Amino acid sequence: MRFKLLVAFVDDHLTEAITEAAREAGATGATVVSSARGEGLEKKRTFLGLSLETQRDMVLLLVEEHRARHILETVGNAGEFDASSGTGIAFQVDVEDAVGVAHQVKDITPTLEKEEL
Repeated sequence: MRFKLLVAFVDDHLTEAITEAAREAGATGATVVSSARGEGLEKKRTFLGLSLETQRDMVLLLVEEHRARHILETVGNAGEFDASSGTGIAFQVDVEDAVGVAHQVKDITPTLEKEEL
């Protein structure tokens, strides 16, 4: 079984919605890294040297490759990433190999076989 790593950078108030949407789309779990920082097209706004930007989270999802694009699009829609600049970004990366996913493979395989029928 082959996997993709989906990475999403989202405002912290959207993290729960993103992870729930990903699970409903077929993801079996997520890892959330809090307090991520980033800079987009426009520089950060500051007031007296203090940053006015919102907190960001990084959501990592290791998903089966046949489900990856659907989950990626679902995450983008849930986060409204294309609605306006700076709302978030998500992308997928090929995973060459992974360990510790045997339980996922066991659970995913029957549903993938049904989807292929």
